[in-house]
Amino acid sequence: MSELRIYDQNDADAPLAVHTDFEATARELAAIGVQFERWQASRALDAQATQDEIIEAYREPINRLMNQRGFKSVDVISVHPDYPQAAALRAKFLAEHTHDDHEVRFFVEGQGLFYIHSHGRVYGMLCTRGDLIDLPAGATHWFDMGPQPRLKAIRLFTTPEGWVAEFTGTPIAERFPRLEAPHYPLQQAAQAFAP
Repeated sequence: MSELRIYDQNDADAPLAVHTDFEATARELAAIGVQFERWQASRALDAQATQDEIIEAYREPINRLMNQRGFKSVDVISVHPDYPQAAALRAKFLAEHTHDDHEVRFFVEGQGLFYIHSHGRVYGMLCTRGDLIDLPAGATHWFDMGPQPRLKAIRLFTTPEGWVAEFTGTPIAERFPRLEAPHYPLQQAAQAFAP
């Protein structure tokens, strides 16, 4: 289940609010310029679905976003615990950074934790299957895929160059809970059943 935790930027221990309701989550994120949606596939997909099959199953909402935001390309990323550089890939985006382009992720499977730093607050958004998150260009954030990542996500881009991370150099991300923290039970369950 997706979950939004809102913190004061100076207190990573006690969230000011926790939302699991879709409308409340979408409203809180919209207030800081972040789009949050839920998508349904047009047909059933199995675990071996190809990139093209996944994109076609979500063609209608993908086309809507591409037209709305001017995205030029779409792909699917798949990361699993046996992924060759999983630890390095996780570490790459754990520090606070920005991009010159939107960061758009739709979770076909698995989960990931986005932290968005805005107006003195930190918004921890745990995205799970069916969730779309669209961070605007310049949004200060970091991302955690967990120590045993398991996710398949659709990504949309205007240009690949706009998606290069520009790190802020602040240590704020080190203070906030990672995906393996006890209050993220989905990750704990995934770890318990991992081969």
